[in-house]
Amino acid sequence: MAERRLICAIYTRKSTEEGLDQNFNSLDAQRDACENYIASQKSEGWLMSRERYDDGGFSGGNMERPGLKKLLEDVRSGMVDIIVVYKIDRLSRSLADFAKLVEIFDEHKVTFVSVTQAFNTTTSMGRLTLNILLSFAQFERELAGERVRDKIAASRQRGIWMGGMPPLGYDVSERKLIPNPDEAKIVREMFSRFAALPSMATLVRDLRGRGVTSKSWTTAKGIERQGKLITKGYVYKVFKNPVYIGMAAYKGQHFPGEHGAIIDQDLWNTVQELLKDGDKHVKGGSGFRETKAPSLLRGLLFSPEGRAYTPGWTSKGPKQYRYYINTDAIKLGKEACDVRRMPAGEIEGVVVSQLRGVLRSPEILAEAVREIAMTRPDISEADAIQKLQAIDEVWDHLFAPEQACIARALIDRITVRPDGISIQWQTTGMSKLLRDSVMPQDQREVA
Repeated sequence: MAERRLICAIYTRKSTEEGLDQNFNSLDAQRDACENYIASQKSEGWLMSRERYDDGGFSGGNMERPGLKKLLEDVRSGMVDIIVVYKIDRLSRSLADFAKLVEIFDEHKVTFVSVTQAFNTTTSMGRLTLNILLSFAQFERELAGERVRDKIAASRQRGIWMGGMPPLGYDVSERKLIPNPDEAKIVREMFSRFAALPSMATLVRDLRGRGVTSKSWTTAKGIERQGKLITKGYVYKVFKNPVYIGMAAYKGQHFPGEHGAIIDQDLWNTVQELLKDGDKHVKGGSGFRETKAPSLLRGLLFSPEGRAYTPGWTSKGPKQYRYYINTDAIKLGKEACDVRRMPAGEIEGVVVSQLRGVLRSPEILAEAVREIAMTRPDISEADAIQKLQAIDEVWDHLFAPEQACIARALIDRITVRPDGISIQWQTTGMSKLLRDSVMPQDQREVA
């Protein structure tokens, strides 16, 4: 009887990419030890697979690893009998993930072997021992994570820069923030001009006109991040960032930083007081508040350049006033667009008047009836005309969501210009109303 041959797959892993470019790295060392172990079991019929299952620079805390995925595919395909690793935490540091792996191995009758820890996962004692050791591996991983977090917290409290995108006005050199002369000049100008004339819109409009952008930088991996034109929100973040007075922020607290200040304390205090007393300068210049109440033309109004108008409201005493405001006006100031905002009642009244006029047009109704006849033969011509005309009759008695639903079915886009509006209608809007029964089915009577 021929001796059975057992195909052995070697799996190696290293958490970081450090040292992987060396001629003989950690993965090679793990593989060398596993090859020697397999060779020592030649009498048992062990043969090494030619496939390599290596994961360099991947954490053992999850299973999102290309080498491991390839290994599991081959396990499921029956190409592997024994998996050989240098140490069990090379395969996984998560107890939950390891339990899943053991189930897969058992299902396909695959044995798991650690070169430095003699285990046989086909026995209950072997699995118990593995789970105990893996629990310690997971504990070690969590402990390391806590140490890293503690180190970051301690470094922040000492004012040490801990990486990431540097703020506008600074560059990073040897893990320290170094003032960038050109950018620092822009930051000082932002603070000084706002302190003298606290108009966020005027400041942003001028900076954008000069092409001033947010921070452009290159990551440690060589990835270039291009800055974007300044917005009011970005300037507000600059004004609230204590890094510019030489401080480091961590969890709402400020600590003296290792870097030099760009702004003096008096100028910083002046700007903070202006922001506190005049919050309206930051949030659009008019106390803009977005409304979530049903708005008839939400998502339908646009400027000629394609900028959307969003519904908002403000209050004066007990009264509330609804309006639609251009998104550029919110971000950049009222001079950013020709028509900054419109009273909601007026624009909605104009649109509804035209919409109801369309519903009364015999030519448009006839075209809609012809279209619907091809998709809904169960609706007679007289019935279709009656239903469409009923929308006009009961419009004033519909709920706001019903009116908005009908408007979106009939209108594709409304373009707002200083001299008026133009409405682009849905080409199949009326037939859609009939087909989908968007209008109320009870055909309410006019009171």
